[in-house]
Order: sequence, then C-alpha cells, then structure tokens
Amino acid sequence: MKIAFVGKGGSGKTTLSSLFIRHLAATRVPVLAVDADINQHLAPALGIDEEEAAALPAMGAHLPEIKEYLRGANPRITSADTMIKTTPPGHGSRLLRVVEDNPVYAACARPVAWDDGEVRLMVTGPFNESDLGVACYHSKVGAVELCLNHLVDGRDEYVVVDMTAGSDSFASGMFTRFDMTFLVAEPTRKGVSVYRQYKEYAHDFGVTLRVVGNKVQGPDDLAFLRDEVGDDLLVTVGHSDWVRAMEKGRPPRFELLEAANRDALRTMHQAADASYGGRDWERYTRQMVHFHLKNAESWGNERTGADLASQVDPSFLLREESSTSPARAN
Repeated sequence: MKIAFVGKGGSGKTTLSSLFIRHLAATRVPVLAVDADINQHLAPALGIDEEEAAALPAMGAHLPEIKEYLRGANPRITSADTMIKTTPPGHGSRLLRVVEDNPVYAACARPVAWDDGEVRLMVTGPFNESDLGVACYHSKVGAVELCLNHLVDGRDEYVVVDMTAGSDSFASGMFTRFDMTFLVAEPTRKGVSVYRQYKEYAHDFGVTLRVVGNKVQGPDDLAFLRDEVGDDLLVTVGHSDWVRAMEKGRPPRFELLEAANRDALRTMHQAADASYGGRDWERYTRQMVHFHLKNAESWGNERTGADLASQVDPSFLLREESSTSPARAN
C-alpha cells in the first residue's frame, strides 16, 4: 500500500507521518518510509539524531545508479541518460518491491530500528546552498517518483511518503501514485485552504483523500473541521506529551503514546487497508503514462534529445503480480 501525507507547512504533517510509520512498524508490517519534503524532518521525527540524519544518503545523489538499475533490459530505453522522473516501466524493466534487497535500497535506504519494530528509510536529500538560484526542488524528488513508478507493493506492506508541503505536491504526477492520501489540517482557515486546493486538483485523478485533523483542542475545533471538510474528515488528533518528549530528544517507548492518539492511528491504518479494494492498476498505469507524455513534450524531449514517447510500452500493465523477467534478473 502506498500512502502519502500532505498538508500546509506547520500542520504537523511530518509528525503524523512519523507516528503512522511507528504504528505500522509496531504491528510488524513491512514499511518503506520516504522523506520527499523540502524540509528534511522525517528522520529526526523517527528518533534519529541530527548528525546521523544529516549523513543519510540522498536519493538524488544516486539518481544515475537508480536509472541504470531500473531500466534493466527494457529495449525501449537504450540509455539511462534518456530516463526522466516520469519514465514508466515496460517489459524488461526492473521493478522494486518493499520486501527485498536490491542495489537501490543498498545505496539509498537505511534501517531505523526500535524495540517494537523496524523500517527502511529513504530521503531525497536537503535543498542546500549550492542549489539556490540554479535548481528546482522538484528535480530532487524525481528519484522518488521514478522509484514509485517502478514499485510493486501488496496489501500487507506499506510505502509511506512525507510529501512536500502545500499544493507543491502537484508540481509532478507523484500525487497520483498513492492508494490513500492523508491530508493533515489544523482547525483554521489556513489549515483547510490546502484541503480545498488538494480536493479540487485531485478530483479528476481519482485520488482517495482523507483528512486528519491535528491540534484539535475541543468541540469547537471539531465542529469547524466537520463544517469545512465534511465526510472527508477521518479522525482528529490532539495534544501529545509523547510527541513533545520526542521533540526534546527524550523519546519514550511507543507503547506509552496516549490511548486516544493510538486509536487515531488504528483508524488511519484501517482506512488505508480498506482502500486496497479500490486499487485499479489499469488507471494507475494510464496516469503514469499520461504524466510521462506531458513531461516529455514540455521539457523531456528537448533535455534528453530523444523521443521519450517511444519509452511507453503499450502492452505493459504494472500490477501486483508483475515480476522480474529472467532476461534482466541478476
């Protein structure tokens, strides 16, 4: 299951995504966690100290290796240099799975372990001083989008992506790559404004969107969110002394998280699991191709000097049963 966390900056998006990841790990569900936010805070939210977090390998720095591995023996992709962030898989491509060892994970993923579980963590890498004025952050998350395009996952395994804040998530087609999108919203006008934008943009792409109300302090906050987002409101979360201790660098055992917040995480898990029944691999593949052709025409063909439309394999359907062919296995 692929799950995205979105929301306005400061809404608590990263905190909620880290709690959801911890909850999944505690239930012994395989998890691949990805920090795709411009502010790289997921690792510290998972309890990693700042020095160790800064040393995590950036996916963007390994993009050439990722491309070379994923293209495999796909005859439609003659060179990794012609692959862009939206390049779809085809017959001969290598696919990724949540539970496996491969060169992409070896280069970019690192284990994060607690007493009650373990996850793999991947990060895009920070937007640093050398990027100012010459780079767009969305180019950095291209490695994430490319990996998601080639990732096949099942019901009882999770990929959780902490997305960039606000409506910036729509700068690529990555927002369509998920079974469930949790939008974290505070009970304020600014808090729900991102929800309205997301709801409008996502409507035509069949994105499953549920709102998680955060920093909800009483009945008035709850009523406000219900009035503003209606049935899309799934659950609310209030103050957490456990989170405050974590933010101070004094992480308590996860089992000590407040009962109400544990219940909220269970509700989110149930909603995500239920979305499995709505999986449509044909639509998923069609949308992937749609955004690839848009990017090819807009900038990709000129950038690579190739006709990237020819990379589309019309007979290929990404699905849960997809497997690596013997011709490209190693």
